[in-house]
Amino acid sequence: MKKYAHKTMMLLLILFIGTSFAHKDSMEERFSPEDIQDTREPKIYSRQPVVKIALLLDTSNSMDGLINQAKSQLWDIVNQFAYAKCGNNSRPGLQIALYQYGNDDLASQEGYIQQVLGFSNDLDKISEKLFSLTTNGGEEYCGEVIHQSLRQLDWGKNPDDLKMIFIAGNEPFTQGRKDFRQSVLNAKEKDVIVNTIFCGSYAQGINTHWQEGALLAGGEYIAIDHNRQVVHINTPYDKIIIELNAQLNNTYVSYGARGVSRMAMQVVQDDEAMQLEEAVAVKRAVSKSSGYYKNAEWDLVDASSEDDFDLGKVKKETLPEALKGKSEVQIKKYLTDKKAERQRIQKEIQEANAKREAYLAKNQKNETGELEQAMLKAIKKQAAQKNLYWE
Repeated sequence: MKKYAHKTMMLLLILFIGTSFAHKDSMEERFSPEDIQDTREPKIYSRQPVVKIALLLDTSNSMDGLINQAKSQLWDIVNQFAYAKCGNNSRPGLQIALYQYGNDDLASQEGYIQQVLGFSNDLDKISEKLFSLTTNGGEEYCGEVIHQSLRQLDWGKNPDDLKMIFIAGNEPFTQGRKDFRQSVLNAKEKDVIVNTIFCGSYAQGINTHWQEGALLAGGEYIAIDHNRQVVHINTPYDKIIIELNAQLNNTYVSYGARGVSRMAMQVVQDDEAMQLEEAVAVKRAVSKSSGYYKNAEWDLVDASSEDDFDLGKVKKETLPEALKGKSEVQIKKYLTDKKAERQRIQKEIQEANAKREAYLAKNQKNETGELEQAMLKAIKKQAAQKNLYWE
């Protein structure tokens, strides 16, 4: 019996092994590597393309003019995006990050470099961070600040995004232990274009390798007079726009833990712009009338326009006094009215600004600043590579 049992076990083992190999062969026929590769779905990015701009500013002693230009000309750049279009006729997104470098107040172990703000579409926050910058002499390490911005920022992987670095300064591009060539070539590998803005003469920027830095990364090299003052011309529409801006602020409804402080920041940034110059306050107001000024994190009107908005999840104790004790129906009616009022005011600002621009054109006044002109030239040229264009 043991002999027959042993033979039976051997036969069963052979049958099992044979069946396993047959099953394996069958699986390999059904799921060959070629078949698996062919059936993979390509990753599709359905959201709108985003223009990501990392602004790396030299904040050493000699750069006060550059910082002032950045503060005043930010709004011109944002306003130009109102005319930008994607291939599908929609507006691209816009995110801005901010670094400072070359300032003795910054940590030496970090290479005198600081990320002031990661990528953000919060225009008030971007403005606040720009106005917080001060200058103090130091060592300007261009290769290192480019490297840090590539490593620290969330550049994303959407091939349709336009990713750009603008680095501005006036010392040799070769300073520091990090070879700028390695940094800019690394940027190119990540589909990030490096544009260099030298604050000084065109020839000096070439001699100090600012042009080479741009050429290696497929970017633009531009020299500017960072101390040049833009002389603004007053128009009959400036006061109208500023008054409309005050009305616009009254359409915001704070909520959440940061609502009150963020509403206060909005007013502070209006005041900062006005202190620079009335024309800067006007341009900021125009930016606030555009689709790029969104504050869903603290404004209930913007938040209510989000697809996933749920009024029931908003803590009632964080609402302004005008809405406390109100029913959800009453609050929704209030928000609907505020939204309609805001859209009306924004439209009036845009109409007044169209008349203002026509007035400036008629008086042959070109208010384009040095930094703004340099950045817009590069942005518009490089946007064409991503099927973005200006109307």
